[in-house]
Formats: sequence, C-alpha cells, structure tokens
Amino acid sequence: MEVKIEKITLQDLEQIKENLQQDFDDFWNYNILNKELQNENSYYIVAKDEEEQIVGFAGVQFVMDEADITNIVTKKIARNNGIATKLMEQLIRISKQKSMAKITLEVNENNQYAIKLYKKFNFKEIGQRKKYYNGKDTAIIMELKALPNL
Repeated sequence: MEVKIEKITLQDLEQIKENLQQDFDDFWNYNILNKELQNENSYYIVAKDEEEQIVGFAGVQFVMDEADITNIVTKKIARNNGIATKLMEQLIRISKQKSMAKITLEVNENNQYAIKLYKKFNFKEIGQRKKYYNGKDTAIIMELKALPNL
C-alpha cells in the first residue's frame, strides 16, 4: 500500500473522530488526541492512502533530550502493509532532527506485532511496568539510544 506521511492537522483529527475507537484502538480517544495536538512538546503524524484516507497515525513527546513515542496506530483493515514501519521511520527522523539523545516507549507485553516492529528498529527492553494496561497487562519499556539515519 502506498502511503504518504505528513504532520497531523485538526482537519485530520475530525476525519477520524467518529471511527477512532472502532477502526484504530480503544486507548486514544478524540479528546486526548486533541489535547496532544495543542501541546507544543508533542508531534503527531498521519499516514494517508491514495484516496487521502487516514490509515494510521503516530505521536511523540519531547522532554529535554528524550523523545517518548506515545502511539503508533494503524487502521485495522490496513494492517500488515508496512504503515507502522513508515510511521516509525518518520518519528525517528523527527527525533533526530530535534537532536534527541534517545527514544523510549511502552508496549503491552501481549502486543507481539508491535514488539517485533520495535525490535526491527533496534529498540531494547529496559524495564517493565506491572499492571500498566487496564490494571492487568504489563508494559514493556523499550529504548533506542543510537538514532539511525533513515
């Protein structure tokens, strides 16, 4: 699937508002994303297909010299098309442009697809947060120290 990656706009957020929970996931709702777009330390991007439909989005927060990936989400019907890989590449590029020393993230221990993606980019497990997701699932904390040139 051919996609283009660009900075998210409020119009983009409005486009996915109605279908956010059913098409993407149940953690990132409209109100949270809207607040994130107004946060000067956050940067969000979208992946759009040939018809300009949003098929994925991702975000990162910058604190001091560290980037923390808040999410990488692909539309359920568009998964396994390399969209998350393209989103991750762009988040790494942006973090490198902002001279971040490292990138961190949390991932649900049960999300093997995401863990595989992060390992592909050389993220390493550095810790865990027990009962982080829904009060039961463990979060694996991962880190990328040497940001690659992409």
